Amino acid sequence: MIELPEPVVVTAYFTPAAGQHAALTHALSVAIAEVHTEPGCELYAIHDAPDGRIVMIEKWSSAELLDDHGTSPATARLVASVEGLLSAPTEVTRLVPIPAGTLSQGAL
Repeated sequence: MIELPEPVVVTAYFTPAAGQHAALTHALSVAIAEVHTEPGCELYAIHDAPDGRIVMIEKWSSAELLDDHGTSPATARLVASVEGLLSAPTEVTRLVPIPAGTLSQGAL
């Protein structure tokens, strides 16, 4: 039996420098369109958090394809585009699902 790769969910918290929220949102938005074309990208979206940070939620079809994304030209461009726009390092976390409830609603 062949084991299929598990999807990987990632959160990334971006803390904008003072007065840079709009510029950071723009830089991330430009990157999103490019990353959506990468193999394995199932979800790559940004949201405003109540504390002023921008939260990126990602879902990748496998850890291998997420690792490829991490070394991709799109990621290098994203890192360069947010330089000077952050007041703290980006907090990136790979999450491990704890499925509960229905299959469609209990895990990303």
